[in-house]
Amino acid sequence: MKNRLAIALALALGIAAPLYAADKAAPAASAAVKPDMTNNPFAKPSTLPFQYPQFDKIKNEHFVPAMEAGMIEHRAEIDAIADSKDAATLENTIVAMERSGQLLNRATTVFFNLSGANTNDAIEKIQSEMAPKLSAHQDAIYLNSKLFARVQSLYDKRDSLGLDPESKRLVERYYTDFVRAGAKLSDADKAKLKDMNAELATLQTRFSQNMLKENNASAVIVDSKEELKGLSDAAISAAAEAAKQRKLEGKYVIALQNTSGQPALAQLENRALRERLQKASVERASHGGEFDNRAIVASVAKIRAERAKLLGYDNHAAYTLEDETAKTVKAVNDRLAQLAPPAVANAKKEAADLQSMIDKEKGGFQLAAWDWSFYSEKVRAEKYSFDEGQLRPYFEFDSVLKNGVFFAANKLYGLSFKERTDLPVYNPDVRVFDVTDADGKPLAIFLVDWYARDNKRGGAWMNEYVSQSGLFGTHPVVANHLNIPKPPKGEPTLLTYDEVNTAFHEFGHALHGMFSNVKYPRFSGTSVPRDFVEYPSQVNEMWTTWPEILKNYAKHYKTGEPIPQELVDKVTAAQKFNQGFATTEYLGAALLDQAWHQITPAQAPNADGVLGFEAAALKKAGVDFAPVPPRYRSAYFSHIMGGYAAGYYAYIWSEVLDADSVEWFKENGGLKRENGDHFRKTLLSRGGSVDAMQLFKDFRGRDPDVKPLLERRGLTAK
Repeated sequence: MKNRLAIALALALGIAAPLYAADKAAPAASAAVKPDMTNNPFAKPSTLPFQYPQFDKIKNEHFVPAMEAGMIEHRAEIDAIADSKDAATLENTIVAMERSGQLLNRATTVFFNLSGANTNDAIEKIQSEMAPKLSAHQDAIYLNSKLFARVQSLYDKRDSLGLDPESKRLVERYYTDFVRAGAKLSDADKAKLKDMNAELATLQTRFSQNMLKENNASAVIVDSKEELKGLSDAAISAAAEAAKQRKLEGKYVIALQNTSGQPALAQLENRALRERLQKASVERASHGGEFDNRAIVASVAKIRAERAKLLGYDNHAAYTLEDETAKTVKAVNDRLAQLAPPAVANAKKEAADLQSMIDKEKGGFQLAAWDWSFYSEKVRAEKYSFDEGQLRPYFEFDSVLKNGVFFAANKLYGLSFKERTDLPVYNPDVRVFDVTDADGKPLAIFLVDWYARDNKRGGAWMNEYVSQSGLFGTHPVVANHLNIPKPPKGEPTLLTYDEVNTAFHEFGHALHGMFSNVKYPRFSGTSVPRDFVEYPSQVNEMWTTWPEILKNYAKHYKTGEPIPQELVDKVTAAQKFNQGFATTEYLGAALLDQAWHQITPAQAPNADGVLGFEAAALKKAGVDFAPVPPRYRSAYFSHIMGGYAAGYYAYIWSEVLDADSVEWFKENGGLKRENGDHFRKTLLSRGGSVDAMQLFKDFRGRDPDVKPLLERRGLTAK
């Protein structure tokens, strides 16, 4: 079985890999009738370069037949392995599973990628229908006693098989995956597990679909242009265009991003509108109505706690963290507890500065959450003589992409990029690039999908349509997704500093996929622990403001003049500004995630108790500072309904490695090919084929040091 398929399914269904939900009514392979695959584009591998998906041929009606036929074909392959009379070997068991499920993999990879990036009513219906069936299919594999017996027999004698390091690790990972999926449970407990997984698959699919609809339904409608005072002309035009698309001529619509804070809050002068926008954001999916997620949150938390107990763990966090670099609940709790007090203390100092600005302007009110961004920009302007708006004319879309992101990759790794228009795309806004390695050989195909759409989930992410594998001889087809508001036709796309930084961040994930050089699909690219996967992408953020890179892409979109050094110096000086806020809002969400996943089943609240549970958890952790709400609240915390359940701490955990690695680059001369080649050889190319922390040591030469992170964020260790 291609285990990356299993991981992709788990994440797409909102299940923490390698647990998979199930439908106890799933038919056995022998009883199912294989759908007709004539003229179905998933029937065979794509003939386009690097097996790039045939988006021009793929229709909604192709997905279900391909997935159903793929499950039947996959089950037959798995049954042949499990029922084999031959003694288990690496090739006839583990590698055979790696080779299996190719039809299902092709169909599900495209389907779940599109369900996030370009969904529609038909895709949502298919997702609801197929989620429990696909999850049941995974259970049928991982809870197959005969198959597990073969895996265990290899695991027990792995040291005497003469395996190369990657193959030995593959045996170990398969054994771990099976055990964590419930392979050692009794038949009765396996049945209970399947019931839990079936319900989770349905609930988590409903949550994600509710969020997309709730975001659209909660967009703030504004009656007059006067109320939008402070927004740029481009932002006002975009709001007018959004209203026009909703048939609200003459009005304006401010769309919501998935975080608690909204970008427009930094510019809107109308305090009443700021309050309305902030409340619309933080009350999403928790104020009643058909998209309310509170009951789902409560049910998922309880079922996850029950499932953890069934699998032999104290709670879901203990289950999740065992397979991460953190290893234990205590390790995560200690790290977050170390950071929370100084973060909140800094946030309160920042709040005092903002209140002084309010008082100075005779505002006559106390600082609230909807005031923070607006007045922090004023304080920033006073302290550093610049505001974020001064930067945007220098951050034009194409220049950031080609002269920034691509230029840095060329300097550091020798990569080159050539745009092509002959390959089909799933949306006209998507752009496609060939990526060529330093030796002139084709390396990957890269899709750029940066614009926001109503049918696209919020946030930013990387995914793969094809993963690198020596076993199959495949090359990466990788995509980056952002949610940058698209300006009206004819106007330039000018990015905020955060959007530029996000572009570099997501491309760090893309590089992790592109540079993969492993044999087995199970270890390809970003198949690493959740609390390690953000590390390489965070390192890539350092090039956002690296002088040689910045001066190459940060040019005024009208005049072509480079960004003034004076402004660059101000940006650099201000990098620690507002870090109390940034760290506190992040920690609020990370601590909330842990609170939900460290409970027992009896401690899970009902739907009406969700917000009370949230408030109590934030207070207990010492991060209940009203002007700084958590980055995500429970009812729209999509991360913890997906692969980050009990894992949202991963960003700060990875940032320890990131900050220490940035110091290594600086110590060794920064933007140099030999530095990039070292990072690529020792870490980026290895995927999950080596223990994650060993990869860090191979790169850095020692264990990580937390001091660079504390310095970066302006915090002091307790």
